Amino acid sequence: MDRDPEAQVIMATEALNPHIPQAGNTPAAHESNAAAAQPGRVYTCPMHPEIRQDQPGNCPKCGMTLEPVLPAVDEDENKELLDFQRRFYWTLPLTGVVFVLAMFGHRLALFDRGTQNWIELAVTLPVVLWAGWPFFVRGAQSIVHRSPNMWTLIGLGTGSAFIYSVVATVAPQVFPASFVSMGHVAVYFEAAAVIISLTLLGQMLEGKARSQTSAAIKSLLGLAPKTARRLADDGTEHDVPLADVHAGDRLRVRPGEKVPVDGVVLEGGSAVDESMLTGEPMPVTKATGDKLIGATLNTSGALVMRADKVGAQTVLAGIVQMVAQAQRSRAPMQRMADQVAGYFVVSVVAISFMTFFAWGIFGPSSAGESSWVYGLINAVAVLIVACPCALGLATPMSIMVATGKAATQGVLFRDAAAIENLRKVDTLIVDKTGTLTEGKPRFDRAVASPGFSEDEVLRLAASLDQGSEHPLAQTIVAAALERKLTLEKAEGFESGTGIGVRGTVGSKVLALGSTALMEQSGVAVGALKDQAEALRAEGASVMALAVDGELAGLLAVSDPVKASTAEALASLKASGLRVIMATGDGLTTAQAIASRLCIDEVHGGVKPADKLALVTQLQGEGRIVAMAGDGINDAPALAKADVGVAMGTGTDVAMNSAQVTLVKGDLRGIAQARIISNETVANMKQNLAFAFVYNALGIPLAAGVLYPFTGWLLSPMIAALAMSLSSVSVIGNALRLRHSGQATGST
Repeated sequence: MDRDPEAQVIMATEALNPHIPQAGNTPAAHESNAAAAQPGRVYTCPMHPEIRQDQPGNCPKCGMTLEPVLPAVDEDENKELLDFQRRFYWTLPLTGVVFVLAMFGHRLALFDRGTQNWIELAVTLPVVLWAGWPFFVRGAQSIVHRSPNMWTLIGLGTGSAFIYSVVATVAPQVFPASFVSMGHVAVYFEAAAVIISLTLLGQMLEGKARSQTSAAIKSLLGLAPKTARRLADDGTEHDVPLADVHAGDRLRVRPGEKVPVDGVVLEGGSAVDESMLTGEPMPVTKATGDKLIGATLNTSGALVMRADKVGAQTVLAGIVQMVAQAQRSRAPMQRMADQVAGYFVVSVVAISFMTFFAWGIFGPSSAGESSWVYGLINAVAVLIVACPCALGLATPMSIMVATGKAATQGVLFRDAAAIENLRKVDTLIVDKTGTLTEGKPRFDRAVASPGFSEDEVLRLAASLDQGSEHPLAQTIVAAALERKLTLEKAEGFESGTGIGVRGTVGSKVLALGSTALMEQSGVAVGALKDQAEALRAEGASVMALAVDGELAGLLAVSDPVKASTAEALASLKASGLRVIMATGDGLTTAQAIASRLCIDEVHGGVKPADKLALVTQLQGEGRIVAMAGDGINDAPALAKADVGVAMGTGTDVAMNSAQVTLVKGDLRGIAQARIISNETVANMKQNLAFAFVYNALGIPLAAGVLYPFTGWLLSPMIAALAMSLSSVSVIGNALRLRHSGQATGST
């Protein structure tokens, strides 16, 4: 198994950000790597992530501006935001003029009513037709795409008030007498202008707030150094752009510099700070042969490294992709909001028409105002106040902030569903090797049967294990080479997943593995049974070696428990989780480790199918199950579990099967992930509740339902302000997640 930290990279289909160079896979690509480092960007909608295109624009469903899936660390300020700012500030004085004329013109008596109407029309025209033009375009697009949204309401409301006022100014005679008050038809240019200005202000505030949700990805992108110091074959050194670094290059990393790409230490030693990617606060000592992760900080000694993974293959690139993918996924809770929003706009338009006719027919006339004019103003207020944007943003904003925060703490969520489901988990199944333990076994001893020596048992086992990638096999091979034993090539190598391996070395037919493999091979293990049990009781993994159908001996390999495991399990059990160990190791070994870690339920000697069956059984009992593992043999159970949790130090297969990846491979990350899950779901519920309550109160108030009892009416201008602030409030509440609590301990 590949247990490198780099194995946590999960390639996504989207193009990477230009600031993460792409690795060429062919000689031609190798030569033009710098050119390939500028892929096309993909744009999507925060509210509708299924909308994707290769150029900027507006979402055809909600009208929201599409955002890049991966923001650039040094990209210019949002062009739409700059455009809205220009439109807002250039037309704000005009809005002020028309507002003053409408509110105080009759007191100032500067113009007669007809002249004042024409002046208001002239002043309002650029506000509506230039500053508000993007809103009308989006409103029209929503109708064309048959996807009514907030811009439908704003376009209808603002357009109705403006067109009505224009007609009342240009041809007042077309209105019936019921619209005439105090000798003229009232105009509401100030309502149209102020609504547009307030909507622009709201979009500016929302744009600034939304830009903060991508701060986590930008901070990750900013970790990568811009250059690397490459060593040439002649011994010279040159600084080259990161895009020009290729797999196999030798690079020098001086003290205080960042490791440019993923690779292996060739010369030197140092302490490397990996906290920016793993959350681990203590620097990790690195020596020749140790793995290095790109973007981590070399704190002390000088290193020479070999570049192994560059561009999209690095750990950093994989993390960025996973965060971006999770941020753009949809939470199950969003389905309810989508179903409501689908009918919401149509219902609001219907309520608006009902308001207009109800006021026009049954409403009172007061202060010289016609009931039909009241009907028009209240209908516009209903359209403006009932903005579905807050409802649509309620869960996406929480997910974007939460996934970004989690990534900075070494926890990667695959999608929004994982965030929402993790808090419900009541049972956690944990693998042993690489999950509870370090996954770096060390050889303890060999026990020989009569007629064999310990060195011969080790030599034959190591010869057979040369064809295996299992960490236990690699440990046995390393021990044999350390003793300078001569290994032979194995023929007919076969691997039985979870039980051991078979093959022929020289003229001997060998089988190496668990008791189950010995039973399949018809080999009696009784002669060394007591010694095997004694080794297992010490926590060692014991493998039996059979030669030509006879037991030749035992090999014991131990795997130290991670320093953080006991603390992590205690925290998880304290939170109410039922913890179960399921491992392919023998039951005695498993119980020894479980006893040390206070795990009550243990399943030893299980195969991949047994782990899968255990998950299925628990789910059948009504349990919400999480599975934590790191190996290929854990993949079926990880995929079947309600939430699969993969160790970032494990295999690609495990991580591709899981919904959550712990970059450092530290179980304390599950406790942190559960805290994030609880806080995020609570935040989404708060946002949805706010959006529902806002509309439940705002629409009746705008329609004038309370007028007969309190005399309250909602001005369209106040409705526009409330509409804008509702979206900003939802985003602001989501941003609180960036500063929420953390679990004890590092992830």
